[in-house]
Amino acid sequence: MADRHQNPAQTQQQQRSPRHSNHNTPTNASTFLRKLQGSAPNSAQLVGFLTLLVSGAILLLLTGLTVTATVLGVIFFTPLIIVSSPIWVPLGIVLVLTAGFFVSMIGFGAAAVAGLSWMYRYFKGMHPPGSDRVDYARSRIYDTASHVKDYAREYGGYLHSKVKDAAPGA
Repeated sequence: MADRHQNPAQTQQQQRSPRHSNHNTPTNASTFLRKLQGSAPNSAQLVGFLTLLVSGAILLLLTGLTVTATVLGVIFFTPLIIVSSPIWVPLGIVLVLTAGFFVSMIGFGAAAVAGLSWMYRYFKGMHPPGSDRVDYARSRIYDTASHVKDYAREYGGYLHSKVKDAAPGA
């Protein structure tokens, strides 16, 4: 009967399960701190990260200044570009075509020099890279030509005799 007349706060305390605060088992916070301390960066890593942070901030600032200057330049010089475009467009086309011609001629010249250099080394017997493949292809071509020659010699007489049979007076 005494149980029925107890204070309601006391009954709530009795219904709650008491927490076991055993000092041998680590809590989540202390485990996290131990892992954090175990993977803490050393001084070289910290200096590298700070260098990366500072250089990234400087590059971001320079990028912003460049974009801003470009946009302002386009805004201010657009009227001048539009007014003088009958001069700039043909001149630009001529310059692009001329530059493309010179760049392609330089490329073709470099390819010709490289090819001639390879051929010189090949014929001098210095065995440049790929010479074994050229020798293999040459031998294959020679073998095929000799087989075709033998085949023609073997079957050429056969065809010649058949022509004489078809036209005996010829």
